[in-house]
Amino acid sequence: MVARALILVALIAGAGVYATGASGPETPIDRAPLASLPMTLDGWEGRDSAPFADDLVAALGVDDYINRYYVRGDQRPVALYVGYYASQRQGDTIHSPQNCLPGAGWQPVSSERITLNANGTPLDVNRYVIQKGLERQAVLYWYQGRGRVVANEYANKAWLMLDAARLRRTNGALVRIITPVAGTTPAAFDELSAFTAALFPRLTAHLP
Repeated sequence: MVARALILVALIAGAGVYATGASGPETPIDRAPLASLPMTLDGWEGRDSAPFADDLVAALGVDDYINRYYVRGDQRPVALYVGYYASQRQGDTIHSPQNCLPGAGWQPVSSERITLNANGTPLDVNRYVIQKGLERQAVLYWYQGRGRVVANEYANKAWLMLDAARLRRTNGALVRIITPVAGTTPAAFDELSAFTAALFPRLTAHLP
């Protein structure tokens, strides 16, 4: 409750600051396109999925994205989606998986926030188990950009408003990885955690 109260205070305080900073132009940044993210990540081999239809891209509002599958050995594939927004000032904001997944027929079975060890870097992420019919999937996702990683959606919005004023930047991204639960749920999340450790160091160039 204390954490939620602090986030609420930051949102209220940041609203006025955001209004001031949002009137100026965005600070230009250099970044590598997501398409140049390596296809090979520490033993995982990637393959691009079919591109999204134009109307879906327009609905998402993304400026850049990748939608890939990575496979390691005989393990089940890991689906990676990264959606990047160059600016979130004009209504194009990140769509939460909490809204998108149920809209696609997937219902949450469990959810929690955890901290992973990504090669020595603590990484706060959201961990979900979702289900459609008899099929279950394990999900990790987080928000990344402007030099930080955030799991909490309200905290992400608070930082967005503050960074708009302090840095004149509102760029950011959603990173989401999913794998089917074929055996046990812990085993599925172990695979996602290992993939995250391989992926995360490569993201900085694409999500500054």
